[in-house]
Amino acid sequence: MSSHDLYTEPVSTDTWNVPMAGDTRFTWEYDEGRDRLLSLYQKGKDKQWDAQKRIDWDLEVDPVNVAGLPENFNPLFGSDIWDKMTQKEKDEFGRHQSSWLFSQFLHGEQGALNVSARIVQTVPDLDSKFYAATQTMDEARHVELYGKFVHEKIGMYYPINQDLAKLLAESLEDSRWDLPYLGMQVLIEGLALAAFGLYRDMSTNPLVKQLLAYVMQDEARHVAFGRLALKDYYAELTDKERAEREEFVVEGCYLMRDRFKAREVFEQLDMPMDKCMEYVDNSDMYTLYQSLLFSRIVPCVRDVGLWGDKVKKAYEDMGVLDNAKADLEALMKQDEEIAEKVDEERYAAELAGRKQEVDEAITLGAAD
Repeated sequence: MSSHDLYTEPVSTDTWNVPMAGDTRFTWEYDEGRDRLLSLYQKGKDKQWDAQKRIDWDLEVDPVNVAGLPENFNPLFGSDIWDKMTQKEKDEFGRHQSSWLFSQFLHGEQGALNVSARIVQTVPDLDSKFYAATQTMDEARHVELYGKFVHEKIGMYYPINQDLAKLLAESLEDSRWDLPYLGMQVLIEGLALAAFGLYRDMSTNPLVKQLLAYVMQDEARHVAFGRLALKDYYAELTDKERAEREEFVVEGCYLMRDRFKAREVFEQLDMPMDKCMEYVDNSDMYTLYQSLLFSRIVPCVRDVGLWGDKVKKAYEDMGVLDNAKADLEALMKQDEEIAEKVDEERYAAELAGRKQEVDEAITLGAAD
């Protein structure tokens, strides 16, 4: 069945074409490179994995509560709207919410696939081209993984959120080579990494925990790549150039904040939009959720040197400024260690399964 048959509303069968500006850059220097970037490139090669083989796709998923989250994690929990809904309506809302969330993960990964390929072309230095090439492969795997998950486990797609689409287009349309880095590696990937981590840690579904753990292992490297590549370059910008990037960051962060309000679900289910959004905006759960979503972006923006008054004021307005104190290195290391632990657990289970098969064969042989 075509994906187009599973969308909540019709989407164009034509491609979405984003005009691109700027140069494709070649360099004839093949022997020099930054050690940390080349080390990251090596790790990118070493950590490749196969989404078809690494993930246990036979694990079951409840389509009305994909991640297996408690009811109080629902954005409308405790509201008059939620209390008046029947269980059937709540289940339908849960399915649409799951579809919307993982559809946005999927669309974001296709955006990352195109942007990382764009970075290979436009970045001036070879070490960055090397790493961006490994990221392009990572993103293709993520699109494959999320596409399979949405199609087979949920069976419903939502169109791309317009805030995400706008930031993707702005990242690709700008002729300056660093803007795709800033838009994708810092803002979109940073927010996605935090969202993945939140659902990975809270999910009680083993398939969801698996796929998010492995994706996050890759994404941690991608954000590290953006930091390394941009930090040196931004240190040399003029005040005017830095102010332009900070303006881009502020606009992008407001877009990313609004992206996760899931307005499309309320619209699709014909729910009272104004009341739903008012409750979401003022709920303690959403305030905490928003703060956690910016746990990677804020320290990364600070680290690359885009830390002027306008940026800090925007983060204060969003209630996420305290995230600047976060230890980004520790968060990234944690993401890699969790994926390695999942690997160890799966390997141990595989060995136990093989041992059981051998024991059963021995028992049958003795009986014969």
